[in-house]
Amino acid sequence: MHHVLFLCSGNYYRSRFAEALFNHHAVAESWPWRAFSRGLAIHLAWGDISPHAREALKDRGIDLAHTAPTRQKLTLADLAAADLVIALKEAEHRPLLRALFPDWEDRVEYWHVDDLDCATPEEALPGLEQQVEELGRRLTARPEVA
Repeated sequence: MHHVLFLCSGNYYRSRFAEALFNHHAVAESWPWRAFSRGLAIHLAWGDISPHAREALKDRGIDLAHTAPTRQKLTLADLAAADLVIALKEAEHRPLLRALFPDWEDRVEYWHVDDLDCATPEEALPGLEQQVEELGRRLTARPEVA
């Protein structure tokens, strides 16, 4: 089994949505991949999961069991355990990775998914959903990609 790690700041909204969505498809379609998610600055968020992520997953019929029960801070062990690491917004997460895990800054794939300060959930989550689905197709077409 291969593992993709989704990173965002608080591990509260975008990364949790991506993790649950990816795992939902992975189980349903028997992908040899599973996702987990972590946050680079979990002190910036409160609660277990964003109500926006929770509602978007519910609207898609995706069980919350496909994501962790609460937010988790990124560790070096998490990075080492992942076959592929995706930070959900380069402008936001590259500087945090550089500060916290400088050896990993250039080993991460960066996407451009805005947080709530720049886009509504109705704007951001469909685009993130499309990227996660494209990632699934890419990884299952070439399972050795990491």
